[in-house]
Amino acid sequence: MIAADLQALRGAAFRALHQAERAFIIPNPFDRGSARIFEAAGFEALATSSAGWAFSRGCGDHRVGRSAMLAHLGEIAEVTSLPVSADLENGFSDSPEGVAETIRLAAETGIVGASIEDASGRREEPLYPLALAKERIAAAAEAARSLPFAFTLTARAENFLVGSDDLGDTIRRLQAYQEAGADVLYAPGIRSADHIRTILSAIDVPLNVLADSRPGWPGCAELEALGVRRVSVGSSIARTAYGAVLDAALEMRSLGTFSFGAKAIPFDEADALFGGRMKMAELPQSWSRAETSGARA
Repeated sequence: MIAADLQALRGAAFRALHQAERAFIIPNPFDRGSARIFEAAGFEALATSSAGWAFSRGCGDHRVGRSAMLAHLGEIAEVTSLPVSADLENGFSDSPEGVAETIRLAAETGIVGASIEDASGRREEPLYPLALAKERIAAAAEAARSLPFAFTLTARAENFLVGSDDLGDTIRRLQAYQEAGADVLYAPGIRSADHIRTILSAIDVPLNVLADSRPGWPGCAELEALGVRRVSVGSSIARTAYGAVLDAALEMRSLGTFSFGAKAIPFDEADALFGGRMKMAELPQSWSRAETSGARA
C-alpha cells in the first residue's frame, strides 16, 4: 500500500509532466521486472498495458477481470517510485456508475492516473454511443476529482482500433470527453502526422499519441514539435519481449542452436538491476547491445 503523502506527491508530479512545454515518453511495463528497468533507465512515469499484462498471464487482451487487474496495479505501484497510470480498459463496466467505482478502487492501489476507453467489446456495436460514452467519462472524471490527490484521467477514442477509421467521429468523441472532464485525450491507432495536427487543432487539453514502428512515423522530438505532450508505446514492449522468446523457441526447435543467448542481459547484471543494486547508468553496454543485436523496434 502506497502512503497517502507519497501518492499525493506522485500525483502532482504526473500532472506537472503534462503541463510542461515538452513531450515525454511514458513506457508501458507488463510486469514488475519491466517496470524496474524503465525506472532504472530514467523515465519519469509509467503506464500499464492491459494487453501486455494479459499476454504475460498467457491470455488475450480484455480477458482479465477487474479484481486481478487491481492486484496487478498494486504490484506495479509498489515496485517503482515513479507515478503510474493504469490502462483500465472500458472501466470493466458499461454503466457510468460502474466506471466511477473502478476509478475509485484503482486509486486505492497507489496509481495516480488512468485511461478509460469507449470500446464496448461487442462486435455488433464496438463503440459505445457517444452520449453514453460521454456520461461514462463524466462519471470517471467526477470520481477522479473526489480523490484527495491529483488524479490524471485519460479518455480514449477507440475508432481506429475497432476498424472505424472516421477521423471526424474520433474528434467529436475527443471533444465530448474533454467537455466531460478528461485531463488527457488519446486516439490510439491514428494514421499520420496530419491526423495528429487535425486533432490538436480541435482540442485544448494534452494529447497522448501511441508510438508506431512503421517507417516515417514521427519520433518524440517531431511529435513534440507538433504539440503532442505524451507518447506511449502500448503493448509493443511486451510483444518485443515475447518476440525474443519466440525467436529463441524457434531457433532451438528448428536448428537446435542457442545463439539467442548472445542478446541476453548477463546474469550478474540482471540480478543486480532487478535487486535494486544497479542503475541503468552503470550498464554502458546496454544500448550498444540493442543497437548491434538487431532488436525489434
